[in-house]
Amino acid sequence: MSDNQVTVAIDGPASSGKSTVAKRIADELNLIYVDSGAMYRTITYVVLEKGIDLSDQDSIMRELNQVSIEFEKTADGQLVYCNGQDVTDEIRQNDVTNAVSAVSAHPKVRAELVERQRNLSQKQPTIMDGRDIGTVVFPDANVKVFLVASVDQRAERRFKENTLKGIESDLSKLKQEISARDYKDSTREVSPLTKASDAIEIDTTSLSIDEVVEKITAIILGKHPELLK
Repeated sequence: MSDNQVTVAIDGPASSGKSTVAKRIADELNLIYVDSGAMYRTITYVVLEKGIDLSDQDSIMRELNQVSIEFEKTADGQLVYCNGQDVTDEIRQNDVTNAVSAVSAHPKVRAELVERQRNLSQKQPTIMDGRDIGTVVFPDANVKVFLVASVDQRAERRFKENTLKGIESDLSKLKQEISARDYKDSTREVSPLTKASDAIEIDTTSLSIDEVVEKITAIILGKHPELLK
């Protein structure tokens, strides 16, 4: 990957603020935002709708091969489409959240979506967030950030986010689910959640979204001042 190519990888555990921050920075610096988590959530949503066994990799792949996933930037935020249908809200429901780790752990599923993620970012200044962007998807990314935050803080963020979207949640249960998600993501055999050796770690527990955006933007502009033009 060329040093002149702008590729920003933001990794971290569930509800560490990755997507919110990445979207803000994409807007401010005019980068293409590729939501890797939304891609895994989309196929998980399809799998649940079809009643497919979460452990049946071959059946999941047959569905994935029939699924197109597209993003659209609008004044109200970025929308996610599955075969032309807006599934932005559907993929954030609790059933999808609790099943996405199982689906994303399948090697064939990850290989296919990683290829799609790379294709989406070719020849474009890109920012992408996820759990293995800096280690697997873009190991040569010239800007890598790893966000962390306490389980309590992440659960509170998810609770507030769900409340705003009208999704009923229980805070104590969210804490348990996030802890379980951390374990699953960190211990899975394929592309586990891990910090790239050359990533800059930022603890967002006591930081506002604005402060996190400011820190990461400064890191990006330090390497790519041309983005200010």
